[in-house]
Amino acid sequence: MWTPTEDEKYGVVICNFRASAPQGLTLELGETVHILEKCEGWYRGSSFRNPSAKGIFPVNIIHLKKATVSNRGQYETVVPVEDPVVTEVTSTLQEWASLWKQLYVKHKVDLFYKLRHVMNEIIDLRRQLLSGHLTQDQVREVKRHLTVRLDWGNEHLGLDLVPRKEFEAVDSDQISVSDLYKMHLTSRHSVQQSTNQADTLRQRHKEPRAPVPHHLLLNLKSFTHNNIGEDVDLFFSLYDMREARQISERFMVRLNKNGGPRNPEKAERLCALFTDLSSKDVKRDLHLVVHVVRIGRMLLNDSRKGPPHIHYRRPYGCAVLSLGEVLPALCEHRDEKDFVLKVYMCNNESEWYQIHENIIRKTSTKYSTPSSNYGLIVSLQLLRGDMDQIRRENQLLFNRGAAVTRKLGFPDVIMPGDVRNDLYVTLEKGDFERGGKSVQKNIEVTMHVLYADGENLRDCVSLGTGEPPRSQYHSFVLYHNNSPRWGELIKLPIPIDRFRGSHLRFEFRHCSTKDKGEKKLFGFSFTPLMRDDGTTLSDDIHELYVYKCDENSTFNNHALYLGLPCCKDDLSGCPNIPSSLIFQRSPKETFCISTQLSSTKLTQNVDLLALLKWKGYPDRVMDILGRLRHVSGEEIVKFLQDILDTLFVILDDNTEKYGLLVFQSLVFIINLLRESKYYHFRPVLDTYIQKHFAGALAYRELIRCLKWYMERSAELVRQDHIQEAMRALENLFKFIIQSRLLFARSTGGLEEEQFRCSIHELFQSMRFVLSLDTRSSDTLLFTQAALLSSFPAIFEELLPMFSVTEVAEFVRGTLSSLPSTLHLGQSMDVVKLQAIGRTVDCRLFTYPDARRILLPVVLHHIHLHLRQQKELLVCSGILSSIFSIIKSNSAEVDVGEEVQMLQESLLDVLLQTLLIIMSKSQAQEAVRGQRCPQCTAEITGEYVSCLLSLLRLMSDTHYQHLLHNFQSKEELKEFLLKIFCVFRNLLKLSVFPPDWTVMRLLASNIIVTTIQYVSPAVHKNFCEGDFDFKVWNSYFSLAVLFINQPSLQLENFAAGKRRRILDKYGDMRVMMTYELFNMWQNLGEHKYHFIPGMIGPFLGVSLVPQPEVRNIMIPIFHDMMDCEQRRNGNFKQVEAELIDKLDTLVSEGKGDENYRELFSLLSQLFGPYPSLLEKIEQETWREPGASFVTSVTRLMERLLDYRDCMKGEETENKKVGCTVNLMNFYKSEINKEEMYIRYIHKLCDMHLQAESYTEAAFTLLLYWELLHWEDRSLRELLNYPAQSEWQRKEGLSRKIIHYFNKGKCWEFAVPLCRELAAQYEKLYDYQSLSWILKMEASFYDHIMDQQRLEPEFFRVGFYGKKFPFFLRNKEFVCRGHDYERLEAFQQRMLSEFPQAIAMQHLNHPDDTILQSDSQYLQIYAVTPLPDTPRVLQMDQVPERIKSFYRVNNVRRFRYDRPFHRGPRHKDNEFKSLWIERSTLTLSHSLPGISCWFEVQKRELVEVSPLENALQVLGNKTQELRALITQYQHHNLHGNINLLSMCLNGVIDAAVNGGITRYQEAFFDKEYITQHPEDADKISQLKELMQEQVHVLGVGLAVHERCVHPEMRPLHKKLVDQFQVMRSSLYQEFPTLEKLNSSCPPIPRSNILLSHGPVSTDSLRLLHRHSPLVVLSSVRHSSSSLSSHASSDTGTTPTAGDSETEDPYSMQMLLPHSLHAGSITNVSALSSSYTSPSSSSLSSTHSAPSQLINSAPSSTRGSPSLPDKYRHTRDMVMLLPSPRDRPSSAMYQTGTDSSQRCVYPRALFQQVLGPCKPCSDPNLSVAEKVLAAPSSWSLDSGTRESFPFLTSHVGSVLTPTGTSRGLTQGHYSLHFDAFHPSVGEATPALPTRSLRKSPLHTIPASPTSPQSCLDGSNSPLSGSASSGVSSLSDGNFSGCPDPGSTPDHRPDEEQCRGFQHYPPVRYSLSDPNGLEASKLQPCRSHSAPSGVTPPRSPSGEQEDGGVDHERLQKPRRNCPGGKEQPARVGWEHNIGKP
Repeated sequence: MWTPTEDEKYGVVICNFRASAPQGLTLELGETVHILEKCEGWYRGSSFRNPSAKGIFPVNIIHLKKATVSNRGQYETVVPVEDPVVTEVTSTLQEWASLWKQLYVKHKVDLFYKLRHVMNEIIDLRRQLLSGHLTQDQVREVKRHLTVRLDWGNEHLGLDLVPRKEFEAVDSDQISVSDLYKMHLTSRHSVQQSTNQADTLRQRHKEPRAPVPHHLLLNLKSFTHNNIGEDVDLFFSLYDMREARQISERFMVRLNKNGGPRNPEKAERLCALFTDLSSKDVKRDLHLVVHVVRIGRMLLNDSRKGPPHIHYRRPYGCAVLSLGEVLPALCEHRDEKDFVLKVYMCNNESEWYQIHENIIRKTSTKYSTPSSNYGLIVSLQLLRGDMDQIRRENQLLFNRGAAVTRKLGFPDVIMPGDVRNDLYVTLEKGDFERGGKSVQKNIEVTMHVLYADGENLRDCVSLGTGEPPRSQYHSFVLYHNNSPRWGELIKLPIPIDRFRGSHLRFEFRHCSTKDKGEKKLFGFSFTPLMRDDGTTLSDDIHELYVYKCDENSTFNNHALYLGLPCCKDDLSGCPNIPSSLIFQRSPKETFCISTQLSSTKLTQNVDLLALLKWKGYPDRVMDILGRLRHVSGEEIVKFLQDILDTLFVILDDNTEKYGLLVFQSLVFIINLLRESKYYHFRPVLDTYIQKHFAGALAYRELIRCLKWYMERSAELVRQDHIQEAMRALENLFKFIIQSRLLFARSTGGLEEEQFRCSIHELFQSMRFVLSLDTRSSDTLLFTQAALLSSFPAIFEELLPMFSVTEVAEFVRGTLSSLPSTLHLGQSMDVVKLQAIGRTVDCRLFTYPDARRILLPVVLHHIHLHLRQQKELLVCSGILSSIFSIIKSNSAEVDVGEEVQMLQESLLDVLLQTLLIIMSKSQAQEAVRGQRCPQCTAEITGEYVSCLLSLLRLMSDTHYQHLLHNFQSKEELKEFLLKIFCVFRNLLKLSVFPPDWTVMRLLASNIIVTTIQYVSPAVHKNFCEGDFDFKVWNSYFSLAVLFINQPSLQLENFAAGKRRRILDKYGDMRVMMTYELFNMWQNLGEHKYHFIPGMIGPFLGVSLVPQPEVRNIMIPIFHDMMDCEQRRNGNFKQVEAELIDKLDTLVSEGKGDENYRELFSLLSQLFGPYPSLLEKIEQETWREPGASFVTSVTRLMERLLDYRDCMKGEETENKKVGCTVNLMNFYKSEINKEEMYIRYIHKLCDMHLQAESYTEAAFTLLLYWELLHWEDRSLRELLNYPAQSEWQRKEGLSRKIIHYFNKGKCWEFAVPLCRELAAQYEKLYDYQSLSWILKMEASFYDHIMDQQRLEPEFFRVGFYGKKFPFFLRNKEFVCRGHDYERLEAFQQRMLSEFPQAIAMQHLNHPDDTILQSDSQYLQIYAVTPLPDTPRVLQMDQVPERIKSFYRVNNVRRFRYDRPFHRGPRHKDNEFKSLWIERSTLTLSHSLPGISCWFEVQKRELVEVSPLENALQVLGNKTQELRALITQYQHHNLHGNINLLSMCLNGVIDAAVNGGITRYQEAFFDKEYITQHPEDADKISQLKELMQEQVHVLGVGLAVHERCVHPEMRPLHKKLVDQFQVMRSSLYQEFPTLEKLNSSCPPIPRSNILLSHGPVSTDSLRLLHRHSPLVVLSSVRHSSSSLSSHASSDTGTTPTAGDSETEDPYSMQMLLPHSLHAGSITNVSALSSSYTSPSSSSLSSTHSAPSQLINSAPSSTRGSPSLPDKYRHTRDMVMLLPSPRDRPSSAMYQTGTDSSQRCVYPRALFQQVLGPCKPCSDPNLSVAEKVLAAPSSWSLDSGTRESFPFLTSHVGSVLTPTGTSRGLTQGHYSLHFDAFHPSVGEATPALPTRSLRKSPLHTIPASPTSPQSCLDGSNSPLSGSASSGVSSLSDGNFSGCPDPGSTPDHRPDEEQCRGFQHYPPVRYSLSDPNGLEASKLQPCRSHSAPSGVTPPRSPSGEQEDGGVDHERLQKPRRNCPGGKEQPARVGWEHNIGKP
């Protein structure tokens, strides 16, 4: 049974749980849950992540935590009982987790690893916090580190800044807006705000803070030496080179001879801490100096000098490190850093005392380096803080025994408890006599510290820290030096009780280096430590007397020498010294020492001692008090309590006599403690006043002196002492109040009234001082400033003696006496405001009674400053404090009265101030380009927070009082405009940074609340008769800006953050929208004032993705339409503005699908709100309204598509499509010309970015067409300046011409040139006319000279609802890129639509696909069908010109799809093979404003099998004609691979039986009987077959002449198979034998017989532009299968396969064996869908390599060559691709055969008449190479070219149309069959007359007719796979002899047989010829080499011709008149059989 839980309310999930049980709740690790019920191992509750979802979960996955439950029951709330910082850390880490992973996904690896490190640190710190083992200080430190890291992570992840107080996130409801603003600033800089009130005050008023001392940690890591061999002492010290003195004690390290510590326990403790370095010290020229002193022999390398058992301290070396370069780096990094110090040796021991200075000065002549590997390694680290903090933070350091090495003298900060009594003695120098010796002495000094009784004080001598003190000191010895200079510092830590009476004795000994090594005493010196007057030895150099003595002298009785003078100064104290004393002074010998005392107990100052013992000098008291100012501060603070006691005793002794002097001394001491150096002694003074002060009567004299000073302030010129008294006012009042309390306690409260009166009088004096006019006296100004600075500090002291109201009255009276701002200078303004600020910050102001008294005067002064715009920053700080105090008190007491005072005094001036500040900020931003930090960050933020604080404190009563107290409507209007303007600027200027979400939300809440209060006032006062447009417009603008502000767009926030905001504030956008709607409704008839001005802003509000906001706003548009309709009879303004703004707003990223539906849906979408269309349906103007809404809805669809494409990473095609779609909508549907023009230029920019210059030009033409050649003025638009219409159109024309030029579409630019030329001519602007005509002429040159690539075209279908609106379920034809073929285009489209699926068939998709939520692409190639311009019918036009018009300005395209009608015939499938031919008509011609256009119309035509056969046979015959003509005048034994392969493919049909299958299919009696209507077509088929047989006969004759001997077997095989073919046709056509009788038989004697088939590899290496492919890839075919054949089949079905394979999956199944390799057409689809077609060779595209090489060798009946003749694949790519090869020159003449630069269509054409060579003399040999296969030489292995290639250059034109008729748009050719030369035996091609007549043989001619290659995959077409892949082009001696054949006839007979053929001229210009001709028109080609073009009858060349010399130009360098063979890099491998 489920029971409610009592304590188990809150838990954390410790294991993932997937809800498999019913009602289960899925939980993830780390989630927190709210537990409601419990039952047998299960809990029921909800996750805090989603409280609405409740379910059950296991008990064992929950870790319970303590929590506080409030309001138990259904609506209970649970708050975990844990540290808020821990709670924040947990939630923050959960939020970071997902964002952290995204960093890696987005490749922000650096931040990813940084954040991981920070997260690990946070987890570790959280663990420490939860452990519960930390002290309070450690907890604070851990929290500080946590919050710093949390803020860092939030900032770098773009999350919100968390305002904190005491490390915890604050609740914005509990603090004032000003405090919240400051907390944001503090958190922003990761600096925690101190909770100490004193710290806050000090920070605000810039009080001097105590300097933070620095400490240098030194650690000796190693000391390397290899030549000492003795123990050494190292002395480390800090040396100031600028002052030339040592500033620290010495740190001593004792090392043994091996370099290790002499004490093994100190192995890792060789470290010292140099303490108390001030900031100034760090910046000084400091050096770390290391002196090395060895302990051993006198001379290191001379063992004779002294015995080995006696050791001396001897100087060795010195090392120096400059800290000036090191300390800045240590300050920055704070890490330990290693340094290497090199040790230098002194060249002269007498200069040892200054070796460190010489090293620093780099005086290298005075020191030397012992060796390179000799030195020290030390590490340094700089620490900051007082010593207690250092000890606390570095406990391990002190546990290791770090030696604390103090600074000489006192530090900058003297701590009160710092007890110190150190005397530092420095042995400076000595001067001693030689003593009768020949050499100088080796002097050693021994120092003893002796007490008064002669006792030798133990452990009072310290050579350095790090080593224990000793009882005596031995100096180092300088060898043979009677004037030694040591410079060695010794510390004497003498106990304070032993200091008096102690003295120092220095004994001097000579150290002998003889064998005994004796140390002989020869003298001594001494000095007492304290003089008779009680002062210690002064800090100075002391020159001591030297007294002679010897070893026998005794020092047991120290009185014997203490009575002697120790120095010259002491000589006066000993006037009569008997000469009989045992110790005699040596007058020539001296000894100097210097001393420095650092003691907190002893003094060296006589004046201080005199003050402390003043009773001994009663006559000198006044002088002693006056000399107190000359005592140093260190001495005063050391004896502070004693001095104060003495002063008050003197005051009590004689008040009248000493009162003023004691007062001055007291002021001096108080001001001394104000210095930062003695800052820490302030508590000492406070403690003294509270606990030790006993002057009960002192208050009287202190008050009297204060009053006297103040009253004299107006009279005295010098007021230094008065100002000092004013600065000491706080502590003086402490003394006064404490003295009065002591007096009251002792007397029972006597003289109370007198005391109060004296205080009143004192305050009157203060007011008097402050009221004085300071304009004539600067000193008085400083006095007032000093008084004001100290004045606020005395309030706290008065409270124990006076009530709160009394003190407040004192303060008010004093502040009221301050003069106005007009009478004060700027500096005094600051001081006055600072005094007011400190008054506000003091404890007195926290009392409500005191605030009521003080607030008016405070606000008065602030108001004055704000009015004059003075000291704004200080005023803002005061106001912040006031609002903070009132907010904190508002929960306890009623603050309404105070808020009312604030509102009346400040609201208006705050608004005015903010307007001025914001306007200045905007002006500075405009001038500088950036905002002024002071204006925006400090002043603006401060004052905005103050204004918001005030508005937040105001209640309904305050607002009513405010709005009703205006004297007039003008005042109310001014106020409303001000507050609306401030709010707008606050929202626009982004005063608060974007990550200050807490601050922004609170500000928005205050703004909307204020608007709710002032809205009724706007309606009431400015609506009806007093309507004020300015107020209403300002109101609406503010509302719009408020709703659209980014911080309120909750949809962009995470779910948790959105939920928190809604719980706290609700959706403030909805609240403001309601206010806006209500105010709009209240406008009534005044709504028209806001049409169309507010349409855009309101539309922006309605685009906010919040349903309720949208539903509220939509009726406003109805009101606008209705208002304008009633006023103007239409709503054109609303319509125009709405459309314009909608475009702008949606382009900016606003709006979505729901918004579109909100306009159009008739049903109610959200509750009671009707759509706009539904409201319009109720109006009388519903028809235009409904039409308008429909247009807007459709516009929204297009705009949303456009926006999605623009903002995403979409491809250019998508963006262009969206833009075109939107542009057309603006033009055609809503006629918005300006929007239309705007998108024209956007589209143009896209084209330019994609370098689509032609499309960019066509796009600009749209705007060009809108303009006229008029002088009408046009306004500025986009980037166009204000200009005339003529000028704009001219500029556009030039730009369009420029783009057409860059796009190489010069034909389109020419009309524009002519248009401009006409305009220039009208204006007689001949300069421009000349320029444009030259431009036009250059375009003509470009057309003729420059190469242009032909594009491919592809049909693309976009099916499915996932496509954008402008593509959805539509089909387009796209113009491909340069060199782009079907596979590349398909891949590009799939990459543009990565979610799309490529359809595998060509059928039209059904509704399932059309309505699916997916994307389907259907792509295949199409063939352009250009309109038939006259230029294509003119045979004189060069092919380059015709080529342009075939693929440009094209609107119709075609593609074919094969299919079987009815069942497929088993034996002969061509009986049922039909072609479905589709013709697509586009909406616009290509090219145009886009690279693709939508298909507007589709036409389908079905081609019967017989018609298909006619077309295929005709095309193949034309192909054969072209090749035969190409080779009939070829050099003997040249490379005739193409001809061989084509003949082999037609004759030796290995696939489907050749033309026999056509015979079986269509000549069958059954077929003829069933299809009588096809009789004419069957006759045409027979005629074509006959013609093809004759053409094959001529081709074999040409092949016989030119074939290589090694290829004779192939030729024999072809002849044999041709005979079989012809025999089969004889049976069908009995007349064929007769008709062929004139054709000579083919000789068989030279034919080789054995050839094998071509392997698969023979085609695998074919280039896509290979002739083997190109021959079959003719664009203008009668039917094209290539659009439907698959490119992914990979294999070509064989004849055998045709029985089992689906014909739709075959590549080409034709009734002739040639189709085994003629793979020329590939589908655009990635499927294996193919079908046999009679037109399969007429593809627009060549087949990909994977299809070309797919046919198995067994299907090809072509012979193979031996292995040695096979080619390598490496040569395939040597020949440039057809698109890269330039076409030949063109000659514009009637007989000229113009070549077209269209490479994929055909390579060889047959010329049916005399043609002029088309060789371009400007082209190189390599450029003239045809795309024909070449081979390696079988003999030499080298490549040779075709001999005819020198004249046959480039690609050839391919006419369009069917094989039997000349269709529209095809080219005309002229054929002139001229007579052959006598004796030439080469047979010519059979031709037919224009009438239907039997075929006859044609005489041979120098140039045989060449048919065009419209080639399709016909049964007789040349196969690229069944022919020979590679033939030799070796040289042969001659052609076969025709006379040797059995059927040989004399030449004369042959000639006679030719003579009945007159020359025939075929021309499209002859209508009769055209009518009768059934031949496919052909393109002319260049004549073979060596052919001389015929001359015209006049002896001159025909028009457009080129002279013979020019024709021969390419052959000039060829020997023997033969052309140099061109190198052809095309090859074909011969596969294995």
